[in-house]
Amino acid sequence: MELGCTGTREKVERNHEAYMNLAFIDMRTSCPQRFGWILLVLAVASASAQPTITTSSADPQIAAALKQISAEKIRANIEKLASFQTRSTLSAQDQASIAAGHGIGAARKWIKSEFERYSRDCGGRLEVKTDSFTEQPADRIPKPTEITNVYAVLKGTDPENAKRVVLVTGHYDSRNSDTLDTTGVAPGANDDASGTAVSLECARVLSRLKFPATIIFLTVAGEEQGLNGSHHFAQMAKSEGWNIEAVLNNDIVGGDRNSQQDPSVVRVFSEGVPSAATDTELKLIRNLGGESDSPSRQIARYVGEVGRTYVVGLKPTLVFRLDRYLRGGDHISFNQQGFAAVRFTEYREDYHHQHQNVRTENGIEYGDVPKFVNFDYVANVSRLNAATLASLASAPAPPDKVRLVTKELENDSTLTWEPSPGSRTDAYEVLWRATTSAEWEHTQPVGNVTKTTLPISKDNVIFAVRAVDKEGHRSLPVVPLPER
Repeated sequence: MELGCTGTREKVERNHEAYMNLAFIDMRTSCPQRFGWILLVLAVASASAQPTITTSSADPQIAAALKQISAEKIRANIEKLASFQTRSTLSAQDQASIAAGHGIGAARKWIKSEFERYSRDCGGRLEVKTDSFTEQPADRIPKPTEITNVYAVLKGTDPENAKRVVLVTGHYDSRNSDTLDTTGVAPGANDDASGTAVSLECARVLSRLKFPATIIFLTVAGEEQGLNGSHHFAQMAKSEGWNIEAVLNNDIVGGDRNSQQDPSVVRVFSEGVPSAATDTELKLIRNLGGESDSPSRQIARYVGEVGRTYVVGLKPTLVFRLDRYLRGGDHISFNQQGFAAVRFTEYREDYHHQHQNVRTENGIEYGDVPKFVNFDYVANVSRLNAATLASLASAPAPPDKVRLVTKELENDSTLTWEPSPGSRTDAYEVLWRATTSAEWEHTQPVGNVTKTTLPISKDNVIFAVRAVDKEGHRSLPVVPLPER
């Protein structure tokens, strides 16, 4: 390509397959200015030819907090939860059983007391709450049953951004071979004392810090009976107009000590086509090829980037389906209400240690007991969750009304957006990837503007825009809608 003072339209070879058309350079622009513009085009073309997975720089405050996460404290919490004999949603909740330390009522009281202890330790900045309701009889609920979710709220310090919420959850109920067994031993160490321990440990460590946005540390009941607790909580959040940006559901994150386990991997499940999408939205998703760009999938990609930045020894592996094959979890309750949510689960489950009565048969140990939990693994999963929560709560709000201009047929792509709410944004970045790529491959800083044009064909890539603050905290990416 000739870099001269001409106004002609040039072409740059892109990889081995296509050509990118460069926009006409206004002849009123000086030669040095045009030269700089051409160099920018070449840089974008070069980036397109050499994919690089985006990675943010670490926030020293977040990195220091992650070092406070303790495998020993996690072990103590999981063993305590397993000690209640059973945490079946249908088990005892009367005062005598609670005093004796048996049943789900005793477990609920203990979880609440732990959140309250963390609140005292951080000067009362954690607000501890319960969400109780009566579930009417259904397939796995033979009689009206009280179900209680326990949670703690770390209110954001910035009045505008405090309206934004990021949430971590695990379910504290358990079961054995019989879902309706109310008295038999059901320790539930991996499923899901491990996920409850993640919520507790994130609360203990992050409550010592201050964030612009709000973080909720949630533990729910009724999961084994049909996602009852999370369903009620998500409905409440929807009806009250909560602005929940991200839900991180941890279920079976104990890293079961089976011979085929990979303790360096945690699976992150995310829905593709949103559960709450309308018919009009579904049609647009099909037309645009947006089946892999739901808000939940953006969280999964964000988790991947956070993992590369903060957590050594644990790789988030993105699994592009709602949950494990034909199975489900509490994140689905939030998806159904239109919230973005993902699920964390260990690499390989051991079904001898899941939904089983505790026993030994033919030399095989059955039952979900603490001896099979890898507490160092749970600590790493907690670090990944805490880093994601802290990064999102520190970041500015995502840009609003992101659009891809489609008024004309052209190979350049123009994106527009409205400023991120909350006045914390210092600049914006445009991301893009090939339509066949799982994660964002390229990042282009564009400054504190609300419009930019890149010499890349919208036919060949998926775009997104995210906000960045002065410290480098990045919002969730927003994929543009078309604008004619």
